[in-house]
Amino acid sequence: MADKKPFVTLETIQKIPHKTPYHIYDERGIRLCARDVNRAFSWNAGFKEYFAVKATPNPRILQILKEEGCGADCSSLTELMLARAAGFYGHEIMFSSNATPAEEFVYANKIGALINFDDYSHIEFFKKHVGQFPDTISVRYNPGGAFSVHSQIMDTPADAKFGLTKEQVISAFAELRAEGVKNFGLHSFLASNTLTNDYYPRIAEILFELAVELREKTGAEVGFINLSGGVGIPYKPEDTPNDILKIGEGVRKAYEKILLPANMGGIAIFTEMGRFMLGPYGHLISTVLHKKNIYKTYVGLDASAVNLMRPAIYGAYHHISVLGKENEPATETYDVTGALCENNDKFAKSRQLPPIEAGDIVAIHDTGAHGHAMGYNYNGKLRSAEILLKENGETEVIRRAETAEDYFATLDFKIDTSL
Repeated sequence: MADKKPFVTLETIQKIPHKTPYHIYDERGIRLCARDVNRAFSWNAGFKEYFAVKATPNPRILQILKEEGCGADCSSLTELMLARAAGFYGHEIMFSSNATPAEEFVYANKIGALINFDDYSHIEFFKKHVGQFPDTISVRYNPGGAFSVHSQIMDTPADAKFGLTKEQVISAFAELRAEGVKNFGLHSFLASNTLTNDYYPRIAEILFELAVELREKTGAEVGFINLSGGVGIPYKPEDTPNDILKIGEGVRKAYEKILLPANMGGIAIFTEMGRFMLGPYGHLISTVLHKKNIYKTYVGLDASAVNLMRPAIYGAYHHISVLGKENEPATETYDVTGALCENNDKFAKSRQLPPIEAGDIVAIHDTGAHGHAMGYNYNGKLRSAEILLKENGETEVIRRAETAEDYFATLDFKIDTSL
């Protein structure tokens, strides 16, 4: 089994003057990952990674990624506003939404974002509520059926609510051309958290072939193809990580096989990863409050599912390191829990860990994406701070922890929060 080490030490955490729990992000790791992605697709002149803002919606993180040449993939009005506040402009922003309110299309169009239609009805809806179409429009494709790589079923697009059928995409391109749209994009999302270097090349083949067919049937020229996200990370120590350089090479081979013979070598490749870009570069740091021995031994943390929802709702695995005890043998078996009045509020079940005592500090791995972002306030619990571990070793609070005043702020009711 491979080893999985935290990017912080106990000494680093002890120097941070902030109460746990909090999420901490590794700036150096984030930047190196972005550079690897850009290098993997450097063969494509128009390549751009549009970071999935929903994964880690913090303007400081977005600014780091912008400095590394990334764009922002948004799926709501507030994410669009956040991207603009972080310094993204025009086609640096991609807007992919479903069941979209009119005001979101209006705002996306106003700021010049690339708009990705998720449904055929969006064409008439956009025309009614926004008016003239922009010069460039993207369309999300759903091929239906089951999506497989080497006979392994990765997911079932037929059960997904996203995208248009092929017939609808063809009709949409023809209709949009008639409405004056000049430039087109294709987008698709077929699987999540894949651990195979073949996922992007396979989805690329599907979209490249569709781009050729669309030109033949509608005359529309596809200017960019967005492979979306879905590239996963090794949550478990035994998982084999994806090799982004091999992934980029696989897409290049598909590009040369399908698009170059069709004289369509000017198409730009976009991606919109979140988990791959940020996941491994975040930890949830938490302090052990209690140990409880009944039918099992429970370790109770000051964090809970409000800080990291994935284990509770998905049964997702997140590795846990006891800081300062990384090299000690895992001789004990614990359920690691939070304090919510829900029995699924567990970060780990029957997990082998070193001996733990109250006061120990744990790092829960791979929370850099879909960690803090999925937080909520059940039981009146307050969402934690976010801290950036900068390249020079200093730390910066990039989101303060919520207070009781924040929790009560939206109530039309007077609450006395004094002691």
